[in-house]
Amino acid sequence: SAALAVEDARLALSALAADAPVLSASPLTALHASVGAGYSASSEPSRRVDTLSSRTKGSGSETLSLDLLLWDFGRYDARAHAQAERVIASELAFVETGYDVFADVCEAYFGVLEKDALLAVAQSNECEYAEHLQQAEERLSAGEAKELDVLRARLDLAAAVEATVAAANDVTTAGASLMNALGVDAARGGRYDVLAPLDEAVSTRRRAFEASAACVEDVFALARTNAPAMRVARARLRAASADVDYAIADLLPEITASVTLDWTNPLWYWRWGVNAVQSLLTGGRKTVAVDRAAVALRKEAVAVDAAEQELSLAVSLAVAERDNARKALKTAEASVAQARENLETVREQLRLGDANRVDFADSVAALTAALGNRARAFYRGQVAEAKLLALAGLAPDWREADIVEESK
Repeated sequence: SAALAVEDARLALSALAADAPVLSASPLTALHASVGAGYSASSEPSRRVDTLSSRTKGSGSETLSLDLLLWDFGRYDARAHAQAERVIASELAFVETGYDVFADVCEAYFGVLEKDALLAVAQSNECEYAEHLQQAEERLSAGEAKELDVLRARLDLAAAVEATVAAANDVTTAGASLMNALGVDAARGGRYDVLAPLDEAVSTRRRAFEASAACVEDVFALARTNAPAMRVARARLRAASADVDYAIADLLPEITASVTLDWTNPLWYWRWGVNAVQSLLTGGRKTVAVDRAAVALRKEAVAVDAAEQELSLAVSLAVAERDNARKALKTAEASVAQARENLETVREQLRLGDANRVDFADSVAALTAALGNRARAFYRGQVAEAKLLALAGLAPDWREADIVEESK
């Protein structure tokens, strides 16, 4: 759709060349020529009704006309300038649409990776509870546990299985969103045709962008002049300024020249002339057009200010999201290390009988939450990096790599 808007704007600019005067950058299009031909016949005159005759006499005629716009006092230049700026605006809007698609695809892509990681965490959690149930059954057989301990272990496993099912559904939903962002319908393929899950998704994270360090002020200073949205707004402002120039020029006269060659049997004759046309009374239409163009110019100036405000807010939120995700990631990594250590300790105490099911369930839940928070924080940070690139109008600097956790 954005590409078609660019094509249409360019065609509109080309069509304006037909209105160019001789004293312009397109003088060859100022000449308008037309040719016409006809035939007419009439009956002979008669004074008496009873002597009416059906005989007629006729002759053919041809006309060749050449019209030339000599000078329009800046009308064409103003309209061409305005349309040229609209072509630029449509081209920049096309670029902006590309960045929108980039941001949508990145968000869907990292969303799938995040849901994959959460599913892997849920499956690991399910394995923990399955192993715990097996141990509880063995201890019951050995007379070291009660039937209630086994029942509670089964209940914990059932809850873990439900969590795995919910996580799998989230993966399916995220995959559908990714395919939609890619513009691929269900009949042509699914998520696993374009993006396979990571091996060891619990301990592996896929990075596309390295961590940026620019602050809000630096990003906004670049974005206010480089962001496609700002450049579109300023191009529309320049187009509105050219519209004011056209409205003013339309108050002035037009100077044209014409040559006509006529043939009417049996004579040839030609005529030429130069005309200067100035509108005197138009009901105030042209003066009102100037006022309306001036109002439209002020509206576009306000739109530029509004676009800057929206950009400032978006940049601030994206930088805050990036920084918060980075802090959350550090916290989650520390929590993962502590939760793993705690789980190992509880396992050993449970084997010795110094811990109970509640201690084990709490330690597993803590590790699951920490692993989930780590995955969420990491991929939130990647989405924020993509948003910052789109807001600033920068080409993505792909630094793709799989980050593997050293110790599990």
